[in-house]
Amino acid sequence: MTATAHVLVALVAVLHLYFLVLEMFLWQRPPGRRLSGFDAETARATAPLAANQGLYNGFLAAGLAWGLVAAPPTGHRVQVFFLVCVLIAGLYGGATANRRIYAAQALPGALALAAVLAAG
Repeated sequence: MTATAHVLVALVAVLHLYFLVLEMFLWQRPPGRRLSGFDAETARATAPLAANQGLYNGFLAAGLAWGLVAAPPTGHRVQVFFLVCVLIAGLYGGATANRRIYAAQALPGALALAAVLAAG
């Protein structure tokens, strides 16, 4: 179960790196505009907000990566902390911004957290 947990944590970290790139660098380009559904003007106006959000996603990815390389018990504790942060952010985003965030962020975070907790 530990290998499964590590793979899931790594996938969540990679997912959040993707969010960082999308929100910080591609927000005004077709991938970002498809995600947000914004026209060019709205994408331009919201780009600073998206970049800030992307930076926070990068911090989540960095924390998860740290949890994967840190020695026990620190690594386990760091993974749990950052996965709880991912889950809370996903639940809040799904409730307030876009319901797709439940599937894109909250669900992967919850699955990885369950695996990490099961692995002990």
